[in-house]
Amino acid sequence: MGKLRRNYNTFLHQNANKGIPNLMFWICASNAVVFVMDFFFKLPLLELLIFKSSSIAHGEVWRLFSYIFTFACMAGSIFGPILGAVISILFYHWIGKLLEAVMGRLRFNIFYFSGILLIDLYFMLIYWICGIPRVADANYLNLSMFLAVATLIPDERVYIYFIIPVKMKWLAWLDLALCVYYTISSFVEFTPLFSLLETTTIIGICLIAFYPWVSILNYFLFFGRKCKNLFPSLRQKYKQNKRQYEFRRAQQPQQQPHPDWAKNYRNAEGQRPYRHKCTVCGRTDTQCPDLEFRYCSRCKGYFCYCVDHINNHSHVE
Repeated sequence: MGKLRRNYNTFLHQNANKGIPNLMFWICASNAVVFVMDFFFKLPLLELLIFKSSSIAHGEVWRLFSYIFTFACMAGSIFGPILGAVISILFYHWIGKLLEAVMGRLRFNIFYFSGILLIDLYFMLIYWICGIPRVADANYLNLSMFLAVATLIPDERVYIYFIIPVKMKWLAWLDLALCVYYTISSFVEFTPLFSLLETTTIIGICLIAFYPWVSILNYFLFFGRKCKNLFPSLRQKYKQNKRQYEFRRAQQPQQQPHPDWAKNYRNAEGQRPYRHKCTVCGRTDTQCPDLEFRYCSRCKGYFCYCVDHINNHSHVE
């Protein structure tokens, strides 16, 4: 697996400049055109482009991709839809441009299109297996790009409505909290109805509840361990506590062994340690510290004897 990942990263590095250049520029420009046609000229482009699993199953396959051109129409704002669309287009263009510069053109292309593929497969499987039609837009897909930027520059400030400064990591926390809220609220809303529904319908509802997490799954796949950069405060606090613990441990005086530890030591059989032990009488240098010991040169092997038995023993052949 590690070799496959290295080969994949090598391929992306060698082909970093391949792919669609300025991908988010073209997507944002298309969103601007769709918004103008829908809002000012009242053309039903939004209805024709948005993801609908039932319509896709009946041959409208362009909806598998065209829903990425509708996020400007979905952007709301307290100051009206026009300002919301403008802010949404400018913001996501900036995010896409930054990610393409940092990740490389090909890697960013794969990152974005893999998110589209995950959403398409997820909702079409729900429709084919559970029979539940579903409408989707690109908001959660764009959320994966936002989380990617927040991971790269968590302390970067953005200005909401060009006025209120907010750090990227704070907005990322809010978005993740909304994903959790969506999942929990979906279960809370439909749990009382589970006893009245078929098993396939219940499975479909449970799968739909996890839609936000599937939409940002490409973010987790591409960034892996870097996702913890979204929580730099906790990470720094952990490292700081670890350094403090290691420093205090290094400052503690090392406990030195007692110089007479051997006198009081006993093994499992209750015997004290020794260096020399007489093969005949069994006395040791620990029991008799003034007793001398010798090794017999005529015995076959290493056999130790005290001075009383070095010349008075049967030699081992």
